[in-house]
Amino acid sequence: QVQLVESGGGFVQAGGSLRLSCAASGRTYNTYVMGWFRQAPGKEREFVAAISWTVNNEYYADSVKGRFTISRDSGKNTFYLQMNSLKPEDTAVYYCAAARRDVLISSPNEYDYWGQGTQVTVSS
Repeated sequence: QVQLVESGGGFVQAGGSLRLSCAASGRTYNTYVMGWFRQAPGKEREFVAAISWTVNNEYYADSVKGRFTISRDSGKNTFYLQMNSLKPEDTAVYYCAAARRDVLISSPNEYDYWGQGTQVTVSS
C-alpha cells in the first residue's frame, strides 16, 4: 500500500503562483510514476502532469505546459507541482496519484493510489 498526502492548495489571484506537495509513504519502492490530476465541479478528472521516480522524465497536459512544473525529491519521498501564471480555469481540486508503471501515463484509470485532494481556487 502507498499513502499520499497533498498540501499547498489555497486561494490565489490570476497570474499568481502556488506549489503543491505530495508526500508518499508505505511501499513506495514499487511506484514508478507519480502524477497530478485535477477535477473541477461538474467535470471529469483530468491529467495535469506526471514524473518518474527513477528517471528525469516529465509529461504535461497541453493546458499547463510552460506554466506548471512537476518535480520530485526522492530522498523525501515527496513530489511537487509548481503552478505559475495561474488562471481562473485552473480552479479545481488537485489530486496526486501513484502508478506501478514504468512509462508516464495520463489516464486516471492506470493509477493505483490517490491522495485526498487539495483545493486550488484562482480568482479573476
